[in-house]
Amino acid sequence: MLLPVHHPLHVAEEWATLDLLSGGRIDFDAGRGYDRLEYAPFQAPFQDSATLFAEGLDIVWRAWTEPGRWSHHGKYYQFQDIDVRLRPIQQPLRPYVACFSRNSMELAARNDWNFIFVPFAAAMVYGSLAQGAQAYREACAAHGRTGRRVMCSYFIHIADTKADADFGRAALIRYSKDALIAAFPSDPATVPPTLRYFLEIVDILRNMKPESLTARSILTGSPAKIIDDLKSVEAAGISEVILYFNYGLKPDAMVRAQVDRFVRDIAPAFRKPI
Repeated sequence: MLLPVHHPLHVAEEWATLDLLSGGRIDFDAGRGYDRLEYAPFQAPFQDSATLFAEGLDIVWRAWTEPGRWSHHGKYYQFQDIDVRLRPIQQPLRPYVACFSRNSMELAARNDWNFIFVPFAAAMVYGSLAQGAQAYREACAAHGRTGRRVMCSYFIHIADTKADADFGRAALIRYSKDALIAAFPSDPATVPPTLRYFLEIVDILRNMKPESLTARSILTGSPAKIIDDLKSVEAAGISEVILYFNYGLKPDAMVRAQVDRFVRDIAPAFRKPI
């Protein structure tokens, strides 16, 4: 959920409804985004994305947890004496904060919320995915907590040959140049201070070469190699991994075959005994 372009009370009601309909089986993941063009149609202040996001997520959380009637008088939202009746089954329905930055990490740690990484950004900001997860735990410890669940997302391409692996990496470079660079903040004159780290990300993406794409950015290679890479991710304290198979204009039949193969050859290594 790109929270800053939605009213947080609507978000709270809609996701509580979804949690009720699903029997308490949803995860709520929210971020502040990075694309000025996504903000413009809604007249949302892109320059204030960090503070707007923090205030909105606080309202969502209060709508799910605050007993009785309550009021809010913030910078972006004001309302008086409301009672949000629809509550999620999950008590609490604890948000996942999508993160590229230390600001978002601190927001999650301060509020005892879950956390979700992009591995290549974690490597750039913290040194590695494991160091990013450790930084989150340390931030939580500073607030007297052990930390909640940490997730991450990965591009994946199962490959039996070098040529197959090169195809997967080339598809990621194509996706990065076609879909990401144009959207990421890249003009030093207009990038908000809380998003200036994207200038370095854009520079890295523009100079990306297939041989530079390691397990920090993509899971590729044989099933045995991907299992080893995912075991390392698991050992770093990551509870769950979101996998992107359909990137870089891959043919539909290839994507379906990749997913089938993952279920058959890789997923069993991570199934817990019943």
